Amino acid sequence: MANHASAKKRNRQTEKKQARNYAQRSQVRAAERKMRQAIDAKDEGVIKDMLPKTIAEIMKARSNGILHRNTAFRKVSRFSLAVNKALANK
Repeated sequence: MANHASAKKRNRQTEKKQARNYAQRSQVRAAERKMRQAIDAKDEGVIKDMLPKTIAEIMKARSNGILHRNTAFRKVSRFSLAVNKALANK
């Protein structure tokens, strides 16, 4: 346990940051899950509605340092390819 005031403050800040990161990571995962479900169902309306929202969530997490830059771009790329494939094979 922290003994100095500065160490106690650092622990409080770390807990807040962890909670924020966890919440945003959960939002990204939920958006990805909904997107995958829409792709599997090949529901064109939902896919076109969800793709920009999912990409925005991923990029927001990337800008906040929750996702690595390359990880975010890889996820966006794979979702774009999956959407194009799903819409082409309707």
